[in-house]
Amino acid sequence: MNLQVGDTASRSLTLTADAVKAFAELTGDYNPLHFDEDFAAQTKFGRLVVQGGLTTGLLHALVAMDMPGPGTVFLSQNWKFTAPVFIGDTIVADAEVMSVHATKPVCQLAVCVKRQDDETVLEGEAWCYTFSAEISGAG
Repeated sequence: MNLQVGDTASRSLTLTADAVKAFAELTGDYNPLHFDEDFAAQTKFGRLVVQGGLTTGLLHALVAMDMPGPGTVFLSQNWKFTAPVFIGDTIVADAEVMSVHATKPVCQLAVCVKRQDDETVLEGEAWCYTFSAEISGAG
């Protein structure tokens, strides 16, 4: 892990009705906020919103594939949702390295997710651990 404080990475995703349906099929989250237009219209959101797990899922992809990269998992997350994500929105997840452990493959990231209109929908921090493949000698 050759991360430096200040390193950044981004990843984007457009959230479709098909993604909302697939997420519900995997998790069982059929909240009417995601599927019932009449119900959603009567809430402060005014229209259908995507599951929060789709928003946070983009952060999972970012740390696992972009930075720190393959083999990385979350140790902890501390974030809050600050605005809804609507079906059809494109979101961008950004991460910045805030600290790197001196002797372990552990880092702290500041994370932020924004909609295409630049409104922040999630913000917070996460700690990550990066596993590397262990090489074992043939016996």
